Amino acid sequence: MASTTEFSRTLSLLRQERGVSQRTAAGDLGISQALLSHYENGIREPGLSFVVKACDYYHVSADFILGRTLSRDGSMLTSEEVLGAAEPGNILQGSVLATLQSKLLSGAVGVLFGLLGKLGDKGAINLAAAYLGGAVYQLYRHLYRCAGANEAYFSLDPAACAMGTADADMKLSEVRYARALRSQQAKKTEFPDLASEALSAAYPGRCQSLTQVLSTADARLSALAEK
Repeated sequence: MASTTEFSRTLSLLRQERGVSQRTAAGDLGISQALLSHYENGIREPGLSFVVKACDYYHVSADFILGRTLSRDGSMLTSEEVLGAAEPGNILQGSVLATLQSKLLSGAVGVLFGLLGKLGDKGAINLAAAYLGGAVYQLYRHLYRCAGANEAYFSLDPAACAMGTADADMKLSEVRYARALRSQQAKKTEFPDLASEALSAAYPGRCQSLTQVLSTADARLSALAEK
């Protein structure tokens, strides 16, 4: 099974979300607790019959439990559904939501760098990494600050960070990234095929993550543009 790692992680998260013990879940699924533990830890690979049972037990699609989509029924999540998942009372909360969002973004980034790798422009690859690294830096530093940790851990002064130094660095990386791509275009470099069919064939599973990230961001930005 190609998605064994994703399957084991999702299987464990679904059980925790349902609030049942391994013993209870194993009994309901008709297997031993030891075997369920092996499945959840990726030690053993389940057969198709167990996957079907698990899907019925947790009321999710096979694509969801295999990590191929973030939608429980197998379809693509809308931006409203992703945002609504964090609302109080929604079943998709805490570590489960964090794990799913992490898979969504990691899949999309994987496709992006896979395409850049095919283009073969090291400068564009490094600039894309710099831009995304700057975003992670800022988000982590906000978390670090609010957690009350010592900001002396970072060499960049807090005042300089607050004044938008990291934002400026990201924007500069983006401008240079776009320039690198235009340079390849001017050289008549053959770019990767970005048609939906080609992407789905080259990046099965992960392609949907990219589509979801683009769709959610596009809807959010379009709404802002209309204000």
